[in-house]
Amino acid sequence: MQTQRNDVALDDARTDAAILHLLVDEPGLWSDDEVAREIGRELAVTDALARLCGHGLVHRLDGYVFPTRAAVEFARVDW
Repeated sequence: MQTQRNDVALDDARTDAAILHLLVDEPGLWSDDEVAREIGRELAVTDALARLCGHGLVHRLDGYVFPTRAAVEFARVDW
């Protein structure tokens, strides 16, 4: 049971990261549908965009998304 929850959390984190990379690496407005097509999992993308917006990493505007300034600055950090 615990392993399943960890797997789901890891999959969610990977989806969130993939979306953030997409939005930061390809600047501009992306429709929710474009992001879903690019990532390939519509329901996972819908959930991820809600999480990212809730965490203040993505702005939503009339069916479009784009990274917040904080997300862009964080992506610039050379880890």
